[in-house]
Amino acid sequence: MILQKLYLYYQRLNQNSESEIAPPGYSTEKIHFAIVINKKGEVVRVMDLRETDGKKKYPKLLVVPQIFQKRTSGKKANFLWDNSKYVLGIDKEKSQDALECFEIFKLYHAEMGKNCVDEGYKALLLFLEKWKPENIENLDYKEDIPGSNIVFKFEDDANIFLHERSALKQLLMKIRSQNETATVSQCLVSGEDQPIPNIHPSIKGVKGAQSSGAAIVSFNIDSFNSYNKKQNFNAPIGETAAFSYTTALNHLLDRNSRQKIQIGDTTTVFWAERQSPIEDFFGMALDPESTFGSDNKEVFDFLNAARDGKKIEKIDPEIGFYILGLAPNASRIAVRFWYASTVGEIENALGQHYSDMRIDRNFPEKENEYPGIWRLLKETAVLGKSDNINPNLSGAFVRSILTGDYYPYEILSETLERVHADGDVNYYRASLIKGYLSRKYRKRNLRLEVNMSLNTGLKDPGYLLGRLFAVIEKVQEEANPGLNATIKDRYFSSASATPRAIFPQLIRLSQYHFAKLDSGRKTNMEKLVQEIVDDVDTFPAHLDMEEQGMFVLGYYQQRKDLFTSKKENLKGE
Repeated sequence: MILQKLYLYYQRLNQNSESEIAPPGYSTEKIHFAIVINKKGEVVRVMDLRETDGKKKYPKLLVVPQIFQKRTSGKKANFLWDNSKYVLGIDKEKSQDALECFEIFKLYHAEMGKNCVDEGYKALLLFLEKWKPENIENLDYKEDIPGSNIVFKFEDDANIFLHERSALKQLLMKIRSQNETATVSQCLVSGEDQPIPNIHPSIKGVKGAQSSGAAIVSFNIDSFNSYNKKQNFNAPIGETAAFSYTTALNHLLDRNSRQKIQIGDTTTVFWAERQSPIEDFFGMALDPESTFGSDNKEVFDFLNAARDGKKIEKIDPEIGFYILGLAPNASRIAVRFWYASTVGEIENALGQHYSDMRIDRNFPEKENEYPGIWRLLKETAVLGKSDNINPNLSGAFVRSILTGDYYPYEILSETLERVHADGDVNYYRASLIKGYLSRKYRKRNLRLEVNMSLNTGLKDPGYLLGRLFAVIEKVQEEANPGLNATIKDRYFSSASATPRAIFPQLIRLSQYHFAKLDSGRKTNMEKLVQEIVDDVDTFPAHLDMEEQGMFVLGYYQQRKDLFTSKKENLKGE
């Protein structure tokens, strides 16, 4: 299913004249420099193809002849381009190995083009005959060239590289036919009888995987083989299908791709079966903070409409939509999750997610109304560091968002663990807890519903105790202005877990703080405490995880309400 959908996506892109997808026989590679040569095979100049992003320089992505064979064993040259070891006999270590690679590159091109009469190709062969690695000292960018990828350009050509010359494209097709495997079988993707490659092109761009590329389909240990079939003959995928699915996936994984997001160790890509606006901003819809403060009105209009359940114009809800999560696994790539749906189902899923997570913000000018997945997951990690996020949680969280299923239990447990560890009850943590509980209660058809704002009619014991704790803390703060630490720093964790052991003591201590308030404020706060306590039959000995989650929400929303009321009173004065 996955490879078939990627295969069809490639066909769609290849039929689009505006697409930059590589045609059959080619691949998109990172290229740093182009060496311009004349008819005599002399270097005219070196073109720096690198692109600048801020202070960093990145290689340019160019469509070049496809790598025929991986260098998993032995040395093999690419056609009309390669790294500096093969093209110039130079690497950063100035090793003897680089000279051997250059000789392989030179002999390969002499053999492949022995009958070629193309003027540009003849110039290349002359260059390879004349070139000496020490000539690097005469070239521009001599410090940057070692380790880079290089193409050639014939001086007489205006806007094309050597590999783009018509005669050399034909030569490439001839070489491809010579390199095709003799093994023919029915392709598992297309259903057609095709030559079956033993190794598929590499997948690049998955964070944490080998920079040279990794495989999503691979058999290289005898225990994986069956019926004496070696390597990828165990899963017969034709030359065309293998090229198509890998090219499409590499296109989605490109550094500048808008159809890719990173969530934990999972690199997630997505695409539609037909062109749809959602392809351009689905990633930002999952991670809206990437557009926070920008003028990307389209994304926020989409999110507002999806959350409020409104129909979104110009988007066909029946179009198929596919989401693939990939994670590094040694020299291979593991499929963390795969989800096939429709654009309409994805809209509904995103809308429900942001509706479940919706809660009043403490600082609207700083906190995003649509918190991104990555921002939320950081709240479950030790010290709020991305590296400490549970790798299994990220995939499970995304999957629950897309399918509308229960959020993973770890969302609640690990968020509460962070709250107990550092005492920080912030908007993002409250949003996570509210989302978890709201979805669970709704899916179980329970009447208990957590609102966006303070719900004084909610009689849940955990919620009431959280509210009570917030009021007692506020009284302490008002009675002792400038206090460095409050009851939250010492008692919050134990009060939310074992209320019976803590609250009687807190209520006794609060009497000293009530006595310091002026009579009007004291009366109002005592009345609020009494209203809450009237609904508490008894202090429970223990609160389970969900009840502790309600405690945190009660605390957060009551405290938000207390400070909001204060601001409004000040405005009224």
